[in-house]
Amino acid sequence: MNTVTHSFAYQVYSSASELASPDRELLALAGMAVSSSHAPYSRYHVGAAVKLADGSVFTGSNQENMAFPAGLCAERVAVFAAASNCPGVPVAALAITAMADTFEVSEPVPPCGMCRQAIVEYEMKYGNKIRIILGGHSGKVYVIDGMKTLLPLTFHEAELAKK
Repeated sequence: MNTVTHSFAYQVYSSASELASPDRELLALAGMAVSSSHAPYSRYHVGAAVKLADGSVFTGSNQENMAFPAGLCAERVAVFAAASNCPGVPVAALAITAMADTFEVSEPVPPCGMCRQAIVEYEMKYGNKIRIILGGHSGKVYVIDGMKTLLPLTFHEAELAKK
């Protein structure tokens, strides 16, 4: 038996004001996307902003539905909107943030497992890392060099044994 350890390095900023301008602007757009969130059940509003390699930006917000799991997370809304509007253009960066009705979100908000899988497929499709910027309503911000970093044992199309 062998034991394998996965670890990764990421950047931690004390606030969004420390970010380089492009990252700060993308995170601000994610924050604005929070306002279009439909979260009557969780009261947890998430916004995401995707920047493509050509500079185009798309936003998304979480859209809940009483018929769980019919809703979608903000990250997938933004990434799918980008992919459907600009097919063939790789995703360069993704920013995610959140606000809650009953408490302050002061820690960075990471994507759920379903979103990680959806996003990592775009990394693999284009062979480029997607810069991930994670924030909350306030406080620290994490910057991660690639979604595969957050999902190291990725399920991918080679597993489907295509011929």
